[in-house]
Amino acid sequence: NNEYYGADIAVVREVVPLQRITRVPRTPEYVLGVINLRGRVIPVIDLRRRLGLPSKEATRATRIAIAEVDGDQVGMVVDAVEEVARVPADAVEPPSSLLSQMDREHVLGVAKLGSRLVTLLDLRRILVREERKTPVAQ
Repeated sequence: NNEYYGADIAVVREVVPLQRITRVPRTPEYVLGVINLRGRVIPVIDLRRRLGLPSKEATRATRIAIAEVDGDQVGMVVDAVEEVARVPADAVEPPSSLLSQMDREHVLGVAKLGSRLVTLLDLRRILVREERKTPVAQ
């Protein structure tokens, strides 16, 4: 939809190709399951669903972004990863008052990068502790 999202690179540890995800029963609908990443079992969520957006079929560009918050790692299925960009503080505006309170809680601001507007996500709030844990990851 030509919507761009960004996250703090200090929270995103790595980006890996989409791989087989093992389902875990009795988890929220946006929790896809777990992956084995170099011997570590990591829960994986559908970031679109977590943000209240409709799911999308995976493509060759689909990736899993591995984030770490408070020592917990979680994978987020994302449509694509295009670039790592430095965003100057003066290029960031606060979240719009048009967003719902819940949406504003997940957004740090909106950055102007060239001709694009990039919504900056607050992964520390999106990936709350209960969601970073799965029965097999504990």
